[in-house]
Amino acid sequence: MTVRPIRRDDVPAVVGLVRELAEYEKALQEVRLTEEQLAGCLFGETPALFGHVAEDEGAVVGAALWFLNFSTWRGTHGIYLEDLFVQPQHRGKGLGKELLGTLAAVCVERGYSRLEWSVLDWNAPSISFYRAAGAVPMDGWTVFRLTDDALTDFAADRRTP
Repeated sequence: MTVRPIRRDDVPAVVGLVRELAEYEKALQEVRLTEEQLAGCLFGETPALFGHVAEDEGAVVGAALWFLNFSTWRGTHGIYLEDLFVQPQHRGKGLGKELLGTLAAVCVERGYSRLEWSVLDWNAPSISFYRAAGAVPMDGWTVFRLTDDALTDFAADRRTP
């Protein structure tokens, strides 16, 4: 078992893992990610997305996709973990812990002050896993999101006199 930075040839497998994660989260219909998009974000001229994969017997069976955020209160960057997924048949081998631990190590090595992510309220196995790692929920905060027509409409509305 190995955890390593993502390579260009991992992109098809990682897109497949994103789809598996979305299916697990009951939101597969929302996935629009293509291999070309992911490759561009990870390996384009100015990458703003980063990732690690977990291999088991040479096959990519897990992934962590992340990007930098910034804490104005701490005055440092941090990592926002967008996706962490290990295929169900490969769980229990420590791959998820190794992926998360790798990102924690990146934070420590680079002087970042936070590693954070969101988890669905109903995802009890993941919540237990994160609590066991020492993570704490950010009670009192609600995630907001603008997408699709609401995003386009709001952008247009700001220019309307």
